[in-house]
Amino acid sequence: MNVELAEDTLTTDPEGYLIDPLDWNEHVASRLAQQEHIALTPEHWLVMAFMREYYDEHQVAADARFTIKFIANELGYGDKAKKRLFELFPYGYVKQACKISGMKRPRAWSTG
Repeated sequence: MNVELAEDTLTTDPEGYLIDPLDWNEHVASRLAQQEHIALTPEHWLVMAFMREYYDEHQVAADARFTIKFIANELGYGDKAKKRLFELFPYGYVKQACKISGMKRPRAWSTG
């Protein structure tokens, strides 16, 4: 499977996750979001920026609990952070948040 962009084609695995997270940029995110039927909002971009920063620092996708903590503390959702994560990415953290943020498909781990 590939992500088609006007200027490039990026290789993905059979489920649509980027093979190389370094290929990610805002155009890629927009295209992946479109494939997932998600209209990106400023909150989506803030969550993805957190996820990308975490990846840059740790070379692994952030576990959902770290992203939920970010939403709770930095976006001000407190106890409603997990609910907000699934409002932003209704088909799940791994299925949509990780994919649109350009992460490789995570193996088995907590989804929140």
